[in-house]
Amino acid sequence: MAPIAVGDSLPDGTLAWFDENDQLQSVSIHSLAKGKKVILFAVPGAFTPTCSMQHVPGFIERAEELKSKGVGEILCISVNDPFVMKAWAKTYPENKHVKFLADGSGKYIKALDLELDLSDKGLGTRSRRFAILADDLKVKVANIEAGGEFTVSGADEIIKAL
Repeated sequence: MAPIAVGDSLPDGTLAWFDENDQLQSVSIHSLAKGKKVILFAVPGAFTPTCSMQHVPGFIERAEELKSKGVGEILCISVNDPFVMKAWAKTYPENKHVKFLADGSGKYIKALDLELDLSDKGLGTRSRRFAILADDLKVKVANIEAGGEFTVSGADEIIKAL
């Protein structure tokens, strides 16, 4: 299997999130992405420094601009449980558009073939850092980071591609 790439179709998968009424929900990627432009970006872990101080804030700060360019959903995925993702989302009170989705067992990340083994750091199997722009389930941009880097998967790079 090769990592998801431009031209591929997004696989479907079910992720968990807390809705605006604080209710735990299961949602399929296809239900969120079919017929729309969507951004899926993933981070190795909630509350980790680069993820919390750079990656997520960039998408929150640029969300209105992304929406104005036709993006229907901005989805943040991490291999964490939904309760951790809910707590992390609450640290961004200004967020109006980014959904924090939990891939608790890493099944969706595995389907994308974007797993990252961080066992040596005590974190187990996580997600590589990436940002994907898809239009009606077709991948248009797949900015996948090399381990530990944050150079191509930020909001600025996706905006350049729109």
